[in-house]
Amino acid sequence: MKIESSDFGTTADGQRVTAYRVTNRGGASIRVIDYGAVLVDVVVPDRSGRLTDVALGYDKVRDYEQNPPHFGATIGRYGNRIEGGSFTLDGVEYQLAKNEKNRNNLHSGPDGYEFRMWKAKTDEKNGCVTFSLVSPDGDQGFPGEFRVSVTYMLTEQNKVKIHYEGSADRSTVVNMTNHSYFNLDGEGSGTIMDTMLMIDADGYTPVDEYSIPYGTVERVDGTPFDFRRAKPIGRDAGTVSEQLEHTGGYDHNFALNGSGLRTVAEAWSEKSGIRMSVMTDQPGLQFYAGNFISGPAGKHGHVYGRREGFALETQHFPNAVNVLAFESPRLEAGERYSTTTCYTFSTVE
Repeated sequence: MKIESSDFGTTADGQRVTAYRVTNRGGASIRVIDYGAVLVDVVVPDRSGRLTDVALGYDKVRDYEQNPPHFGATIGRYGNRIEGGSFTLDGVEYQLAKNEKNRNNLHSGPDGYEFRMWKAKTDEKNGCVTFSLVSPDGDQGFPGEFRVSVTYMLTEQNKVKIHYEGSADRSTVVNMTNHSYFNLDGEGSGTIMDTMLMIDADGYTPVDEYSIPYGTVERVDGTPFDFRRAKPIGRDAGTVSEQLEHTGGYDHNFALNGSGLRTVAEAWSEKSGIRMSVMTDQPGLQFYAGNFISGPAGKHGHVYGRREGFALETQHFPNAVNVLAFESPRLEAGERYSTTTCYTFSTVE
């Protein structure tokens, strides 16, 4: 395994950003940067052996300082939405930034971990880059100092493993995730609506017009949200559905079947032959079909448009801090936070 570092530019406040590329013997590679612990590239072979970058992103750090879609971002301390930007823990109400028009908190607000410099450490033998960060007590409005690391590993089998680990000195809530967008025909290649997708979930969490779950898990049977058998992402995307109208298309949390580290989703392109499987130990998976992709031009000047990338974000359920019926994202003082997600790439004939 080989790890090479290179300059990735300078932030607006003058901090130098370094990119780290991990390459395996087959030529597949990932590239990550210490600004935001962002996953920039995922380069894997298609069915003809041509190396293809399947991750949407940018060529310049200045664009990651904006990054409206959160391309490749490490999201923390808490991913997805919190209703009204507040929650109560042990009788104390905590107020967070309200960074959506409906006054909810999304991805921990404008000061998310994706907009910070992380400390990097490389491990060439194991094909790893580990980023670490200290989030002080009260940071973003959350209680407790949280020390966290995220490790990106590439294996010889073209598995991209993302492992989060941390601890806090006070009871708090944590819901880390990665917000990569994928296009299995290659970034900048157009729509993802023909991409085949399977999600192993019998239920999903329906939302209101502000994308906040009602607090229930509904069966996917007979709805556009039934991906238990693989189907093109676009097949039911135009179905008349109040849920799809609320979010402009697929942008919902799926209540995954099973527990522990297991395969929860698969996607593949009939055109490129690239297949991606997703493993996680988390209870939920946010499937977002890129309904509102916008922002600066992406890699190689590609202007990404609506539904030209999809995200599969492993997570606790949205607003779980305020819904007793959902699995709690609470982290006790001194308890070890540990969660893993893997994206494994192969090909289909």
